[in-house]
Amino acid sequence: MNKAVFLDRDGVINRDPGDYTKNWKEFEFNDGVIEVLQEFQEAGYLLLIVTNQGGIAKGLYTQEDFDDLTENMLEVMNRNNLTISEVYFSPHHEDYSRSISRKPDSLLFERGLYKYDIDPQRSFIIGDKERDIFAGEKVGLQGILIPVNGSLHEIKHRILKAD
Repeated sequence: MNKAVFLDRDGVINRDPGDYTKNWKEFEFNDGVIEVLQEFQEAGYLLLIVTNQGGIAKGLYTQEDFDDLTENMLEVMNRNNLTISEVYFSPHHEDYSRSISRKPDSLLFERGLYKYDIDPQRSFIIGDKERDIFAGEKVGLQGILIPVNGSLHEIKHRILKAD
């Protein structure tokens, strides 16, 4: 079985402006995130992104905006020799459209665990909100809560020393 690091997007991979990151022009990688993800990958971890995108349900941006942002983000990561196995997202918001794919439910994680034959006991969720951690822990992942826009350098040793 594989080991993996599941990552929330806004506030973990990129700067969370406090509202929604609506398009690629508003996207800014958090300091050092590329380098830390490279270390995780070199240590044999698959990298998966799990993100709530309730702004789609609210009409603040479109599915096409999200897809364009994701494509550009992955292109930058690929240029830095990073492979993101999958980006799982929920376009729902509890005030507009209920769905079990939205964190704190665990469907996004379950999909990744199954598709990539991931051992949850050797895997992690890094998030900046309790709902990220709660959703990952529901399926047996080890949760690591960081501050919004926090540095992954502060917590990387917890993952790299796990094996």
